[in-house]
Amino acid sequence: MTDLRHPAWHPIASSEDLPFRHVYHGQLLGQEFAVWRADDGNVNVWENRCLHRGVRLSIGLNEGAELKCQYHGWRYANRSAGCTYIPAHPADAPARRITNRTFPAVESLGLVWSAMGDVAPFAPPLPEGNWLPLRPIPVNARPGAVLSALAAAREPESAVESLPPLGARLVLAGVEGKPAAFFVQPLDSGRAVIRGIVEAEPWEDRLSILHLFNERLSSLRREIEAQAALEEAPEPLVPVYEPVSVELSTMPDIRIGRQAKLRVRVARKWQAGADVTGLELAALEGHLPTFQPGAHIDLHLPNGLIRQYSITNGPGELLSYTIGVKREPESRGGSIAIAEELREGDVVAISEPRNNFPLRRDALRTILIAGGIGITPLLAMAKALHASRLPFELHVFARSPEHTAFADALDKLGQSVVRHIGLDPAGTAAEIERLVSGYGFARHLYVCGPGPMLDLVRRSAAAAGWPEEAVHFEYFKNVNEIDLSSTFTVELARSALTLTIPAGKSILEVMREAGVDAPSSCEQGACGTCLTTVIEGVPDHQDVYLNETERRSNTCMMTCVSRAKSERLVLDI
Repeated sequence: MTDLRHPAWHPIASSEDLPFRHVYHGQLLGQEFAVWRADDGNVNVWENRCLHRGVRLSIGLNEGAELKCQYHGWRYANRSAGCTYIPAHPADAPARRITNRTFPAVESLGLVWSAMGDVAPFAPPLPEGNWLPLRPIPVNARPGAVLSALAAAREPESAVESLPPLGARLVLAGVEGKPAAFFVQPLDSGRAVIRGIVEAEPWEDRLSILHLFNERLSSLRREIEAQAALEEAPEPLVPVYEPVSVELSTMPDIRIGRQAKLRVRVARKWQAGADVTGLELAALEGHLPTFQPGAHIDLHLPNGLIRQYSITNGPGELLSYTIGVKREPESRGGSIAIAEELREGDVVAISEPRNNFPLRRDALRTILIAGGIGITPLLAMAKALHASRLPFELHVFARSPEHTAFADALDKLGQSVVRHIGLDPAGTAAEIERLVSGYGFARHLYVCGPGPMLDLVRRSAAAAGWPEEAVHFEYFKNVNEIDLSSTFTVELARSALTLTIPAGKSILEVMREAGVDAPSSCEQGACGTCLTTVIEGVPDHQDVYLNETERRSNTCMMTCVSRAKSERLVLDI
């Protein structure tokens, strides 16, 4: 009998089993699969379980770029199978570190092929052509017995051509000598599926062909199962499940550093708006890491500078990241280098994506307010909400139509996008007050743009009764004047270090000098990457990341700009 555990490519579905937004329940060698086609055409073959409670993903919801578990709403991204959203834990970590088990997938000859274990690259067993997939015939018998019965059922004058794995090219009578190929999909040690394909031109009567082969294969199945009933049933194969990850079982606070861990190619560079350069950064091979809407990357420029840019992609778009870079008149070298020096085809380094501006997807209504280049993180959020058919409004404020970045992408979001063009400060303030005037239960507000605009939205929302936890914001930079004149002591509880922070230096700088590897990104109190828990002491908050409630609690701070009002701080580092 054929060794079922030998790694090999097997057909597990036909292309017709994967209609629009469907999830197919497949099986191979005892292992269950969730098989689904994303809207971009990619076929995913995953272990058929949500990592939360083991619920089958084959009963989940195919949203086109993500697969959503119907039990607790966990979402997994096209291509990577990375978890993109946990309703009870919407922050970036640990969701993005949780990844379902994936299996290889190839679509060929009208069939979907997969394998378990390490296999050689897929090679089509037959030339591509007008192959018509037949109705799959499940058989309760050993796969080897099914293959033997198929070979014995051929016409005497027809040849049997061995086609690995577990396949034979056979010709059956009654279809004018049309070549047909049959493959045995081993579901388990005692169950199989006969998957056949037959050459048929588009103009032929395909229904008659399908009917004829279905009759013959159904008759063959009865013979095989009658013989199998006289034999002892084999022991079923036990599927191999990987243990639940440490990240999932402990839910740690995972921090993503700014190290240049990924190499990408500038696949496209274009003018995405007045003074805005669009960049498509493509993976050198495979796909890029999973991200959540609102995430950003550190782009390491050839001149040595590091700059942060939000990812504008929709969910499941992992072959490349798209970012927008506004050319600043007072550029310190970053935006000018991108606009004038970076070229298509250049290879640059980026960090893994991280997210300090996560999107909740359990709101009854979401309002997104973008000012200028602040559209970039909100565009990713709008794409995710649009793909999931969740109600939202995206309000874009720009000086002119030409200054509206990524206008083509906005057009695809339909009537959910409202453009506010050329408003003066008074008109902008009046429009924002109108937008935030109607707070209701389970509504969330997101805003990104210039600092004065964010301050205006936050003040207007507070006056309209929005609770702080429903207002989310991301500043480009910290416009506050940082006071570095104080001197104080910092104790690092986990590192067992006591440091003196002198005037003119930040906590982050002194920790690095002491050899403490602390995560950071913007280093101006805007992004939240260096957010640290305060165990004792009173921080002097000088960031623009924390809201007022978080500031008053004195339980956290930014080590890059904030200092101490007390003589001593104890930090959870």
